[in-house]
Order: sequence, then C-alpha cells, then structure tokens
Amino acid sequence: MIRILIRNEEGNIETDIDVHELEEKLQDPGNLIWVDMSSLSTAVVEETLKEIFAFHPLSVDDALNETHVPKVDEWNDYLYLVLRAAELVRDEDGDQALLVPELDIFLGSNFLVTCSWVHIKALDRVWNHCEMDERWLARGPDFLLYHVADELVADMIDIVEQMHASLDEIEEEIFGEASSDMLEELFTLKRNVLKLQRIVMPQRDVLQKLSRNKYGVIDDSERMYFRDVYDHLQRLYDLLDELVILVGSALDTYLSVVNNRMNDVMKTLTVITALFMPLAFISGFFGMNFFQSAADFSVWTSRVAFAVAMIVMLLIPALMYWWMRHKTWV
Repeated sequence: MIRILIRNEEGNIETDIDVHELEEKLQDPGNLIWVDMSSLSTAVVEETLKEIFAFHPLSVDDALNETHVPKVDEWNDYLYLVLRAAELVRDEDGDQALLVPELDIFLGSNFLVTCSWVHIKALDRVWNHCEMDERWLARGPDFLLYHVADELVADMIDIVEQMHASLDEIEEEIFGEASSDMLEELFTLKRNVLKLQRIVMPQRDVLQKLSRNKYGVIDDSERMYFRDVYDHLQRLYDLLDELVILVGSALDTYLSVVNNRMNDVMKTLTVITALFMPLAFISGFFGMNFFQSAADFSVWTSRVAFAVAMIVMLLIPALMYWWMRHKTWV
C-alpha cells in the first residue's frame, strides 16, 4: 500500500494523488509531501525511491534490506534514518512474541518518505492526525518526523507496562502453584525484554544525534523536540534495565519455591516409607512359609484370590501416581 499526503502553501491537504504526479509536486518548495509505503514489493519500492525521489543507490539498498539497527546517515540534501517499531502479538501457542519491524525514513527539505514491510500502527495514528488537522504539517517534515518517532516510543512504553503487568501476575502465581508453564513464561518475558533493550539503545543514540548535530533539513528550533524523545528513550532504557533485574529475581524466586516444595515432597515420601517399612518386614517374614497354618486357608491360593491380588497390586501404584500428579510432585 502506498499513501500520499500533500499540504500546499495555502494549508490545503491533498490525498488523492497519483504516484507519477509526485515528481512535479516535489519541484514546488511550498508543498510538504509525506509518502508512506508499506507491504509493497521490492520492485515497486525501489522504483519509487530511485526514479521519483532520485535517492542515492546505497541508501535505497539499505532501505530494501531489513537487517539494520537504528541509525542516521546524512546525504547531500536529505537524511536517511532507520528506526524500529515494537508490537506484542500472540503466537500459535498463545505465548507473547515481540515484533520489532524496521522503519526506513527519508527526510528532505519538503518531504518525508517512510518505508516498512509490515503495517505499523504508530504511522496510522500520525497519518490520521495529519488528515484531521493540517497544523501537524505546518511546521515542516522535520516536525512530522518528531511525531513519528514520538509515537514509536509511546508504543514501546505501552509494551513495557504490559510486561510489568505480566510479571506481576506471574509473581502472584509463583506463590500459589508454581508450574513448568510459569518457567516458560518467565523465559519468554526475559527474551522479549532483552530484545527490546537491544533496539532501544541504538535508537536512543539516533535521537541524540538528531537533537545535537546540525543537519540542513532539521531546523534548530525543532531539535529540542528530538531531545524530548531522547529523554523518553533514556527513561525507557532504564525501565528495561530494571525489568531485566526483576525478571531475574522472579526466576530465582520460582526456583526457590520449587526446591522448597521438592523438600516437602521428599519429607512426605520419607515418612510414608518409614511407616510401611515395619509392615513390609513383618509381611515378608511371615510369608516365607516358616509356619504351618492351623486353619484351612486354601481359598487364598485360588485363581480368584490371585486375580484380585494382581488387580490390587496394579491399582495401588496407579492411584499413588495419580495422587502425586494431583499434588504436582511429578
């Protein structure tokens, strides 16, 4: 899908624009143009970036390969940026999975081009605001870039809050009834936290460069807004660092609870063994045919008695295993 949004000098917004009209619209410095491309074929994206915007082939190649960490490159008359979005989804097993799709951005004096290979919700929110209020576009593409970066960080903050809520639920369940599923949830949560932390750090450095370095396509008055996003990312990184420690503590607590329960299980089994040991000794001793029976107990050697004894011997271990499973000992 390709979306085009243009604001002219009079403040009017146009959205029904053909791609082939962009080259003419770009010649007018009074136009502010935002082109958003998502879930398109590589050939279409490459043609648009090279033929219409005439971006450098190296920056286009970077945009076509989703393998980059967040970064910013300055070219002659535009900036090429790589940012990452974040979204929590449920996989086929019902577990939470963290997606961090890449967002490639080209920022010029009168245009902003965003490219992504999947749908990014943060872009939709900014796009809808721009359609409803042209003042979002009045301050130029650099201010529009600030809104995009700010919405990306807002999604990450929401995800961290969800992770905190999930960790609180797990901690409450640990002291109730710890299970192997809980251990899997903790490791999944830890993996997602570390994954998000790995993209927040370089993304924080990108916003720091945008707030401090002097780029021709970013007005000096707008750099303070990128500083604000940088502060949010710094706080977000600290929260993730704390969350890593909390998840590690939850893992230690889980293992401690499991070990304590295992000790209780071993104590119970030891008591049962100690109680039945004298009985086993006595029954074994008198079952060795040292004494002759004074009464007629031939019925105990019949086939019926044998069948009943075998059934009882099979049922007792099965019932004991079920009881141990019910107690979550095995």
